[in-house]
Amino acid sequence: MSTREDELIEVLRKSGYRTTRQRVAILKALRSSSTHPTAEELYSTVKSQIPNISLGTVYRSLDLFEKLGLLRKISLGEPPSRYNGNPKMHYHAICLSCGRVFDVDEPVPDDLGKRFSGKTGFEITGYKLEIYGYCKECRSKKPQ
Repeated sequence: MSTREDELIEVLRKSGYRTTRQRVAILKALRSSSTHPTAEELYSTVKSQIPNISLGTVYRSLDLFEKLGLLRKISLGEPPSRYNGNPKMHYHAICLSCGRVFDVDEPVPDDLGKRFSGKTGFEITGYKLEIYGYCKECRSKKPQ
């Protein structure tokens, strides 16, 4: 198990939640995915390791992980939601054709919210950094 997974397991324990085999497998599958999977996609991945896991267990675990700040839920307006295993602030590029979500490896200024709040007087409780367009794969399928 990686240090990162150990840290996540410690968050569960410190918050008073059991560290079950199912939760560890779901966290591991989520953290190893670069595609921001849906609950159903995570279920398929984890089911190959734990055949008796239910889709309900996956959804309940994802809700718990979101509550504990271990992931971010990405709702694109219509189901299904996608899940991001990287809870740190970063940009997302969202394809309007296939719905895939990609992390953008660009630094987010630490004081972005503070600067905006200072200019507008707006009390910020959170924000999303999303860029919309068409991924390389979908663009190559479009007729020219």
